[in-house]
Amino acid sequence: MQSALTNIVYLLAAVLFILGLKGLSSPRTAVRGNRMGAFAMLLAIVATLIDQNIVSYEIIVAGLIVGSAIGLIMALKVEMTGMPQMVALLNGFGGGASLLVAGAALIEAAGGAGAATQAAGIQFAVAISAAGVIGAVTFFGSMIAFGKLQGILPGRPIMFPGQKALNGLLILATIVMTVLLVLDPTNTMYFWIIVGLATLLGITSVIPIGGADMPVVITLLNSYSGLAACATGFVLNNYGLIIAGSLVGASGMI
Repeated sequence: MQSALTNIVYLLAAVLFILGLKGLSSPRTAVRGNRMGAFAMLLAIVATLIDQNIVSYEIIVAGLIVGSAIGLIMALKVEMTGMPQMVALLNGFGGGASLLVAGAALIEAAGGAGAATQAAGIQFAVAISAAGVIGAVTFFGSMIAFGKLQGILPGRPIMFPGQKALNGLLILATIVMTVLLVLDPTNTMYFWIIVGLATLLGITSVIPIGGADMPVVITLLNSYSGLAACATGFVLNNYGLIIAGSLVGASGMI
């Protein structure tokens, strides 16, 4: 369970997230708003690491160093004209991270370990499914968007006969598998089938969109990455993830 102090820190981080978003509304305050959002995320991460004894700090620090180095290189190397591609890539990483965390929580619950077992139930299974679907769509859809903007894939719409029917079948199959996972959360195979279906859906949903419309697609995928994080927050019962994910999801939609 999260301590009262941790929840207070999460609340403070949420306020800073909101103020940061407000700061982005003007070029004069955008830099300050960006820094406030970054500081809010730092607070949330530190509070989570102190409150949750999950893995050794050596592994976490190693991940932070590697991730920060990659992010710094990307930020310094990428030209401003390449920012849409970079945003698409980072959106995808966010969705992929939510997907992996949800999968790990499901495996832990299925194995009867830790707090995840206590959380197992309808809410847990629905949140797991949502994180898997949205996370996979976000990751692979963002990779397609990145490829189109970077010139790796053709910028023109890629169409084929029966594309809409295929998307409809993928959505229907995903719903069926989600119901099966809710009925039996211990069967992890359902989750990975959901991820596979959502992967195809993410690809087939973005390839028919032309490169000129990619900024709109990236904005939508940014919203999806927030919703995936929010769903993962319900999986982990983490208020910080729920609040931050909801803010990103709502702002992206708007």
